[in-house]
Amino acid sequence: MEFNHEPVLLNECIENLKIKADGTYVDGTLGGAGHSLKIVENLSKEGLLIGIDRDSYAIQYAKEKLKDFNNVQYANNNHDNIKEVLEELNIDLVSGILLDLGVSSYQLDEKSRGFSYMKEAALDMRMNQEQELTAKIVLNTYSEEELARIIYEYGEEKFSRQIARNICRYREEKEIGTTIQLVEIIEKSIPGFRKNQGGHPAKRTFQAIRIEVNDEISPLYNTIIQSVDCLEKGGRLCVITFHSLEDRAVKNAYKDLADPCVCSKELPYCVCNKKSIGTIVTKKPILPSEEEMMRNSRSKSAKLRVFERF
Repeated sequence: MEFNHEPVLLNECIENLKIKADGTYVDGTLGGAGHSLKIVENLSKEGLLIGIDRDSYAIQYAKEKLKDFNNVQYANNNHDNIKEVLEELNIDLVSGILLDLGVSSYQLDEKSRGFSYMKEAALDMRMNQEQELTAKIVLNTYSEEELARIIYEYGEEKFSRQIARNICRYREEKEIGTTIQLVEIIEKSIPGFRKNQGGHPAKRTFQAIRIEVNDEISPLYNTIIQSVDCLEKGGRLCVITFHSLEDRAVKNAYKDLADPCVCSKELPYCVCNKKSIGTIVTKKPILPSEEEMMRNSRSKSAKLRVFERF
């Protein structure tokens, strides 16, 4: 089982982590271990890399890819539980954390996982194969209103209501069980003149269902807060987002960490006593180069935001 994965914004991430040879670093989204490999190559034997991924296949692959390094520890867990992971390893603070959000290239390419609208497969979309909720359950049990909301909010799909309505009509006659069934429903829901605008017509809906199955958005703000809380003085958090909701959650968390004061602007001075714990390094997100976007289509919507703890 091969992870054909090119890490997005690799050099930019390594540069902004400002890696210390003897530091402790966390790759909270291990995936194909592309970022992890570059991090651990910059560490001495005294340094430590902690790789976290909810996908057990990613852990297995990373262990093989990083087998020449004995200063790597693995956690088959969710990056939302980063504090819990570090506590289990008896680690208080780390020197840097990287989060590369969204679905990995391997998960998209592996037919059986059901992430891709280009290949027929069972509707799964779970990053963690142990969890119960699948795309099939979402599509066959959620109400029309819930489906429309999810497809609109997480997929930014203008035709969310039509798609949700047609999903519900279809399942009245037959259970929706495969990716191709869902693609056909989506294609029938979108007007012909819009089908070729903005990529494949199923792209946005598949993204939305995947986000719902894996609960990718709702915990993210708190994950950023917790991650920064795990950093030592001068430590950095680098987060790569691929979706406007992800990016908004990261921006809002960074802003609240850098400027937490909740006092009225009418007051002459702060009385809430909430102090900044760091600074936003990237006032504007770092974007991939034209060359990277040409080479790796997955990078086109990527944004890197960096925060440094005081």
